Formats: sequence, structure tokens, C-alpha cells
Amino acid sequence: MSGAALGVEMVVVFFLALFLLHRYGDFGKQQRMVLFGTLLAWYLCFLIVFTLPLDVTTTIYKQCKKDHGAGSLPSNGTPGNDSAAPSASARNPCQEPWSNIPDGVMPVYWRVVYWTSQCLTWLLLPFMQSYARSGAFSITGKVQTALIENAIYYGTYLLIFGSLLIYVAVHPEWRLSWSELQTVGITAANTWGLFLLVLLLGYGLVEIPRSYWNASRHGHMLLKTYFKASKLMTEKADAEENLEDVMEEVRKVSEAIKYNHPLRKCIDTILRKCPTDYQDKMGRNMDDYEDFEDRQTFPGEKSLVKLHKQVIYAVQRHNRTRVQWHMLLQEAFHLEDVAKNESSSARRFVRSFPPPRPPGWICRTLYTPAVEWYWECALKRVFYRVLAVALALLSVAVVWSECTFFSTKPVLSLFAVFVRLAERSYSYVYIQVACFVTIFFLCTCVYSTVFRIRVFNFYYLAPHHQTDAYSLQFSGMLFCRLTPPLCLNFLGLIHMDATISHNDKEQTAYTSIMGSMRVLPIVANGFYIYYPMLILILCIATYFSLGTRLLNLLGFQQFMGDSELTSDLVDEGKELIRREKRKRQRTEDGENRRREWKERYGNAREERFGNAREARDDHEMKETAYSGDKRAPAKYCRSADGGRDRVELLQDQEPMDFNADDAPEQEGGRLGPGGRYLSMSSSRSRIFDDV
Repeated sequence: MSGAALGVEMVVVFFLALFLLHRYGDFGKQQRMVLFGTLLAWYLCFLIVFTLPLDVTTTIYKQCKKDHGAGSLPSNGTPGNDSAAPSASARNPCQEPWSNIPDGVMPVYWRVVYWTSQCLTWLLLPFMQSYARSGAFSITGKVQTALIENAIYYGTYLLIFGSLLIYVAVHPEWRLSWSELQTVGITAANTWGLFLLVLLLGYGLVEIPRSYWNASRHGHMLLKTYFKASKLMTEKADAEENLEDVMEEVRKVSEAIKYNHPLRKCIDTILRKCPTDYQDKMGRNMDDYEDFEDRQTFPGEKSLVKLHKQVIYAVQRHNRTRVQWHMLLQEAFHLEDVAKNESSSARRFVRSFPPPRPPGWICRTLYTPAVEWYWECALKRVFYRVLAVALALLSVAVVWSECTFFSTKPVLSLFAVFVRLAERSYSYVYIQVACFVTIFFLCTCVYSTVFRIRVFNFYYLAPHHQTDAYSLQFSGMLFCRLTPPLCLNFLGLIHMDATISHNDKEQTAYTSIMGSMRVLPIVANGFYIYYPMLILILCIATYFSLGTRLLNLLGFQQFMGDSELTSDLVDEGKELIRREKRKRQRTEDGENRRREWKERYGNAREERFGNAREARDDHEMKETAYSGDKRAPAKYCRSADGGRDRVELLQDQEPMDFNADDAPEQEGGRLGPGGRYLSMSSSRSRIFDDV
């Protein structure tokens, strides 16, 4: 299995990053460069998280071989010497783990992954972010805009680096080599990342267990959904109004700039970004080919670039709010159904509306209405509460370890105790599971906070393919900056970082590329050790919702449970959901009535017209044979009882040509909508179509 575990993880992590990008991004509409940059950033960050437990077990195995001699063998003894096998096994308890990685692979692997991610987050992604957000109409214009917007950003890096070089050159005691300069740069990046990491981790450690506990309270979730509906409707209306204003500007510019204007290609580019219905409206008035006058004033290219940028933002925001409103309605209807079915004595889950997509035959067979009732109304609540308690205990262990991980004698960090106990018995599987669960929980707390963060409307990760390019790349930047300090913090929790443990044990390959922190002792012995203790204060503030209360005082409405501050918005959202539910019920009732009418009368009508056609064909054949002219059908015929057949009013109607848009006026006829020709016989006979 040498190196096989690493290869499997690389493949699995790639598909995980691809799945998340498909959920939040849009493969069909967004630029390939944006998708590739975001996918690469997420992939590298997830690789660091999933590969670090393998590095830990490999390091413990190396330390075991170092403690028991460099020439130690596995427990199967020395080949060719059966008598020495028991003694060798007794002297050497080290067994090679199934996921052991060959020597020399991990250092190269970490250098490639780490430095690629750092180049992405500090150099390429900021440039690509400005490039994707630019409204320029050419590649050169987009590149120029991106360089101008990032001039201050890159200039700050050059200023700091130049100041450091001057300080080193002037100071006589400092003699920094290239490796030490790399360590200074890594330390600076990790310090910035650790500063943000503690803020996000302190929020996630409390909010994730509480979110699962609240999910078990259906009444609480329903009130929160009503509150979100009220806020989302306001945002949706604002997005629609903004889109109308932007489309009006586009219409004015489109009417002012004719087809033969040099800037007309820019207008066509803007029109392609507009919704389809707006394109149809604007296209109706664009059939004039009049020459433009030189004296007439036209908007310049800079104005069109600004308008193009506004169109991209307005359309994306409108589509996002529309999809979010649809998904929120589904969630609200489901929670209302759960509330109604909880008091049902039949114990069968009844939905107000059928699911949007019919389940497969496996779901229909296993997930019956009875099973759904027991899950939604009984078991789901218990499962969420048990999960919330388990996550809360894990959060307490993380907070305790963050505040005590610097203590090596005695060892107070719980995760360091667990790893040491497993290290004594060389239970590599247990070590990998413990490391993976711990680091996965830390990453979930941090990454979920990143996905929940919303900075007004500039940064917002929205599922169902509604995240814009700017937010996707910004999330990639955050992941690349947060993951390395998060992994270093994890290694400090389990006392496998020499900066924390102060021992001469074997170091992981990951810490070897970070270099020694002795270059900056203030950061190594001060900031890295004592700053994570602020997690305790942040967890207390999050538990008492101090940030939410502060935002409410500042005018940003936040959900506060049953408080009076949010009761008005809850009532408004409840009325909105009720209105949408009535509208959907009317639509469902109309469709059901049409379906029933079609099933009841459609077959009889088809049978009646089929019999009439057969009778007409038989009669025409008889009349033709009697008259001797095969092409002279009788216009009127009599039925078997001697009466005129009543269906003859419908047999001679002219078929409508829905493709004849340019049919000319003909004698005895008229033009219908869209220029389609309708004969007089057709107009007379169609009045009976609905009978």
C-alpha cells in the first residue's frame, strides 16, 4: 500500500471539490478561467486537510524506528533466519502502517501544494477576481482594469518586502539566508491567517452544534423561515427594481446607438447578457437602419463599460434571489407540512404539494409515507439532538485544548493525550481516525462560517449555481489563507509541532517546509501560543448572540427567536408564505381540473371525431365512384338515416399554418396574429372547437 493511500485521497478530494463547485458555481455560464482557479484553490486546500493525517502516522512510524534502532524490521522477522524471528519481533514493536508514504515524497508534495496555493491566494486570484468583474469588452481592457485595481494591493507587498530587505541590509546583526527569508514570508502569511482563523473558529464552534439543536425544534425553524422570507422578499423586490432600472438604461443606449455605429458591437455584447424577455422587447424597436448623425451625442466606451458591469451584477443578483425564493418556499411548505402531520393519528406523512421531482422506484418502495412520518415527526428530532450534544462536547474539547495546548508537562490538551495513548500501542488506524475527525471538525467550523458569511451583496456564496465569479474566487482566497495556519494549529494541539512541544522528536514533513520560527521569536513564543486563547471569549460572545444583538441595534435585522424585534418580520413572512401557498394551490387546482376534463372528455371527443372521419371517407368514396370523378368529392352527404351529418361543419376547415408569418392577404380571408393567414371557413368553423 506504499503511496496508494495518497493517490486514492488525491482522486477523492478532486471529486469532492468538483462537486462543491458544481453546487455553487455554474459550469455553463461562468468563465472557464474563474472555474479553474476556484477549483484549483479548493482542491489544494482540501488536499492539505485530507493528507495531514497520513503525514502524522508516517512521522510516528519514523519516530518508532528511530527509537528502536535505524535497522529495525517489521514484525515478520528477518528473512532467512527463522530462529531470530521471535527475538526480532520482541525487540521491534514497529509495524509499517498501511498508509505509509515512502521517504522523500511528502516534502516535495507539501512544497508543491503549499506554494501553489500561496501563489493563487496572494497573486493570481486577486488578479482573476478583478478580471472577471471587469465590464471591459476586450481581453486587453479586462487585463488593464485588473492591473489598475490591484496596483495598491501588489504595491503593499512590494513595500513590505523592500522594507524588510533594507532593514536586513542595514542591521549588522541580521544575516538572513534565502531559507530564512522564506520562513519570514510564511510566518507573515500564517499570522494573518491565524488572526482570521480564530474569529471564524470561535463562531463555528458554537453555531454548528446550536444549528443542529435548533433544527430539531420545528416551531423555531418555521419562525426563522418566515423571517428569512420577509427579508428575502425585500431583497428580491430590490433586485427586480434594480434590474428594471438597468434595463431601461440599456434600452435608451440601444435605441441611441444604431447598427452602423462603431460602438454597436459593445451594445450587442451587453444585450447578450440581458434576460431573454428583455432582449425580445428591445429587439422589436431595432429594425431601423438609419444613419447616425455626427452632431448627435453618444455615450462613450467608458460609460458602456460601466453599464456592462452593472448589467452583469443586476442579472446575476436577480437570478440568485429568484432561485433562493423558490427554494425558501419549498422549505417553508415542508416545515408547515411537518407541523400539521405531527398531530396526525394516521401516522402517514401527507404533503400539501407533490415533490418537484418524483422519487425513484427505490425511494417509493422504501421511503413510504409511513416511514417518512416516523422520520420527520419522531426520529429526526432525536437524531439532531444527539448529534448536537456530540458536537457540543467536541467543541468544548477544542476550546479546552486551544487554551492549554502550550502546556507540555503535564499534557493538558485532550487531543494530544489521545494521540499519545494511541502512539504507545502504535494503533495507526486509530491515530488516523482521531486526527481526521479532529481536523475535519475544525475545518467544518471554519469553512461553514466562510460559506455563511455575507458581506452585503459583494460576497455571498449561494447554492444552486447562483454564486457569482467574484464570490467564488474570494472563497478560494480565504481557503488558501486559512488552511495552512489551521493545520499548524492542529499540529500544535496534538503536540507534533516543535515550536509548541519544545522536544527533539521527529517532525512532520508539513512543519519542515514551514521552517523554524526562531527567526521571529516574538511570533513563535507569543502570538502563536496566546492568541488562540481568544477563542474562549469569542465562543462566549457567540453563545449569547452579542454580534446578532449589535447588528440589530445598528439597523441590520437579525433573527432573535420570539423577541419583539423580529415579530413584525415574522408575521410579514408568514403572510407572504400563505399568499404564495394559496397561489400555488389555485394553480394546482386549475391543472387538476384541466387534467380531469381531458381524461373525461378527451377520449370521447377523439372517438367522436374519428368516427366522423371514417364516415366522411366512406361517403366520399361512394360519391366519387357514383360521379365517375376520383377527384370530385361530394361536399355534402347524408347519413344512414337520411339526415344531413352534423359533423360536416367541421370536416372542411382549413389547417392553420403556424409557420406562415408572411402570408399575404387573400380574397375571402384575413390575417391573424403575427401575419398568419386564416381562411373564412376556418374562422367560421373554429367557434365550435371548444364545444
